[in-house]
Parts: sequence; C-alpha cells; structure tokens
Amino acid sequence: MKSYRILVTGSRDWPSPGVVWTALNDVQAELLPSGRPLVVVHGACPTGADAQAADWAAIAGQFTTGVVEERHPADWRPDGVLDRGAGFRRNAAMVQAGADVCLAFIKDGSRGASHTATLAEKAGIPVRRWPA
Repeated sequence: MKSYRILVTGSRDWPSPGVVWTALNDVQAELLPSGRPLVVVHGACPTGADAQAADWAAIAGQFTTGVVEERHPADWRPDGVLDRGAGFRRNAAMVQAGADVCLAFIKDGSRGASHTATLAEKAGIPVRRWPA
C-alpha cells in the first residue's frame, strides 16, 4: 500500500506544539479508514515546527508501525562557509520528493516556510496553513 506523505514546513520558532500535533492527528484520523501508512517529511530543524513534527512521529510510531519520519536537513556549511541558499534548496528538494499534503506553520511571515508552501502549491500539493 502506498504511503501517505505529509510535508511539514514551519518556522524555527513556531510557538505552538499543540497546533502541529493536532494537525498531524487530524490527518492521521482522516486516513485511518484507508490503513495507509504515514510518512512525516520535514526539514530536520532542531527547533520549531520541524522538531514538533519529529516528536509527534516518534510518539505516534510507538503506537503504530504505520508512521515513519523522513528528515531532510539542509547542508548549511558544505565547505565550511555559510551557504544561505541551503534551506531554500532543501525546501525545493522536499517538494520535488512529493507529498499528498503540506502542513505549513508560518510565524511572522517566515520566508522559509512560506517558500516551501508556495512551491508545494505550484507542484499541485494541497497546502493547509496556520499563521502565528
């Protein structure tokens, strides 16, 4: 059975883990009748919405084998020098990998999360947004 891919994008200082968890719980509940496994795709930021999605996947994975996490860390210093475009390239790669839905948690107009949500829409991926 094909996995259902949830692309999570969000601000690194997203303040509401409960919002992220509720959104992921809602998607999981929507899919429950289908039995499709979930893949939670995120940018592997150690804070904010990515970390909150990773925490959700870790907990949900303890209760079902149908939840896995797919991390996409940006390579910020490939040659020891800060690469300011690394996050945008990582975002594009996550969208290009495909998703069934994009959950976007955008605080204060976050450029990175907004960029990912826009790319997802252009790729035909439905986007659900939460502003803060």
